Amino acid sequence: MAEHGFRDGAAAAGAVLALLAALGPAPAGAAPRNAATAAAAGPAAGTGIAAAAGPGSAAVSGFVPGPCPRTAEPVAALATARCGFLEVPENRARPGGRTIRLAVAVIPATSAKPAQDPVVFMSGGPGGDTFDDIPFLVSSGLNRDRELIVMAQRGNLHSKPDLACPELDRFHAASVGLPSYAPRTQRLMLDAVTQCRDRLRADGVDLGAYNSTENAADFADLRTALGIEQWNVYGHSYGSNLAMTYLRLHPQGIRAVALDSFTPPQSVSLPFAWAGAREGLDYLYRACEAEARCKSRYPDLERTLNDQVRKLEARPLTMNVRPPQGGDPVKVVLDGGALLNVLVAKGIPFVDVPAAIDELARGRPERFARARAAGSVQAVGRTAHGLTHSVVCSEWVPGHSAPDVLEAGRRAFPGLPDAVLAQAPQLAFQEQVCRVWNVPDRTATQRVAPVGSVPTLFLNGTFDMKTGASWAQKTARTLPHSIAVQIPGIGHWAVPQSPCAQKVLASFLSRPTAPDTGCVAGLRWEPFTIAPR
Repeated sequence: MAEHGFRDGAAAAGAVLALLAALGPAPAGAAPRNAATAAAAGPAAGTGIAAAAGPGSAAVSGFVPGPCPRTAEPVAALATARCGFLEVPENRARPGGRTIRLAVAVIPATSAKPAQDPVVFMSGGPGGDTFDDIPFLVSSGLNRDRELIVMAQRGNLHSKPDLACPELDRFHAASVGLPSYAPRTQRLMLDAVTQCRDRLRADGVDLGAYNSTENAADFADLRTALGIEQWNVYGHSYGSNLAMTYLRLHPQGIRAVALDSFTPPQSVSLPFAWAGAREGLDYLYRACEAEARCKSRYPDLERTLNDQVRKLEARPLTMNVRPPQGGDPVKVVLDGGALLNVLVAKGIPFVDVPAAIDELARGRPERFARARAAGSVQAVGRTAHGLTHSVVCSEWVPGHSAPDVLEAGRRAFPGLPDAVLAQAPQLAFQEQVCRVWNVPDRTATQRVAPVGSVPTLFLNGTFDMKTGASWAQKTARTLPHSIAVQIPGIGHWAVPQSPCAQKVLASFLSRPTAPDTGCVAGLRWEPFTIAPR
C-alpha cells in the first residue's frame, strides 16, 4: 500500500546533485558477467546498447555508468558501489517518445567469493526512496553473499524525472492539525494534488506511463543492460506487487523471488486496506490476551479502542504537542480516523499499543497525540507522490465504488462511525484524488493472479496492519514452488526487524527449493508494556 516502510510510522501517520567519487575497483572474486563488470565496461562494451543520449531523446541508451547520487543521509555502502542510470522509454507504447533515467547502484558483496547471481531489490510505496532503504538492506545481510542491485523506480527520487510533490508534503505536514476527513481537509488535499498534477504535466510528464507494467519492464531491461544471466528478486510491500508483475511478464533470468509484506496484485484495492487493518489488529489483540499480565492489565482491548474511536469522532480532541523529532509544539487534532491511521502506520510501537489505548481511555492521550504530531515533520521531496497516485489511481482504485469501501470498513470494524469507515486507512479521498489525477484504468492488465514455477518465499509479520499475513498464505497455495513464513509480533517490512526473517531469507537465496525455516518455531512477540495504573 501507499507510504510503506517499517520505519515510516511517524511520517505516514501524518500523511506519507552533488556527486560521490568515480567508480572504484571491482570486488575480489567478482564473476566475469556480473553487474559490476557490465557497469565498468560501459553500455557499448558491456551490453551492445547504443551510447547515451540526453534526457528526453528518442534514443534508448541502456545502462550508463556514472557517480552515485548524494542522499539526504550518508549511505556508507555507496562509497564502494558502482552507480549509473538506466535510460528507458517513458512510454513503451509510443515508439520514438522521450526517454527517462533511473538511478542504479550495484553494491559489492562482502564475501570474498560471492555467488554469481545477484539480488535486485524492489522498494515499497509506490514512490518510496529506494536509496534510503540501502542501510536496512545491508544491515540485513542482503549483500553478504552476492551483489545487491538497487534501482530507483521510474519517477522516484534520484531518477529523472522525479515525480515528487512538495505541495502534498506540505499538506501532510499541516493535516495533523485538521480533522481527518472534514470537507476542508479534502479541499486542501485536492488543491495540492491539482497543483502537483499541473506542474508535472507542464514539464511534459506522461502520468499514465508511471505504472507497474512499465516499472516491471524497466527491471527486465536492467538485467539485460547489466549483462546478468540470472538474478534473484527481493521486493517489499508495493515492491512485492511489482515483483509478481515482473515475474508474470518477464520470467526470463529469474532464479528466485522473495516477497516481504506481500501486496497481492490480484486483490489490492481500497477495500483491501480494511481487511489488512483488521487482521493485524486481531493478531495484536490475541497476543495481549495470551499474555497473563497484558490480559489482566488491559482487559477487552478491542472494546476500549472502539469506544475511543466513536468518542473522538463525535468530539475530536485538539491540543498542542511537541513532535517526537523535536521542535516547537504543533496543533494536533485527534479524532476517530486519526486513531486508526496512527495504528495502521505503526506510529506507536506495538509493545506500547495496549498501554496507549488504556491511557487514552483514562484521559491521557499523549502517546497518540505525539504519534500524530510526528507527521508535521515531513521530508519534503523525498516521496514520489506522482508515482504513488499514478499507480493507485490506475491499478487500485478503479472497479470499487465508495459504497464498497464503506461496506468493507463495516465488515472489518462493525459499530464504528461511517464517517471513519468511508475512507480506507492511509488512503483518504482517493476517489476524488483519482478524478483529478486522471490516468487510464489498468486493472484488467494488473489484477491478475500470480503464476509461475520460480521458487518463491513469502515473509510477513503477524502485526502488519497494512498487508495482512493471510494474503501471502492464500497466494502461496496457488504457486507450486512457494513457501509462506509468518514472523510473530513483527509489522510491515519483516526482514530488517527480525534476525530470524534474515536467516530465512539468506537460506532461501542459498537454497531456493529447500530454505531453512527452523528459527521460526517457538518465536514470540516482544512482551507488551505494562504501564502503572
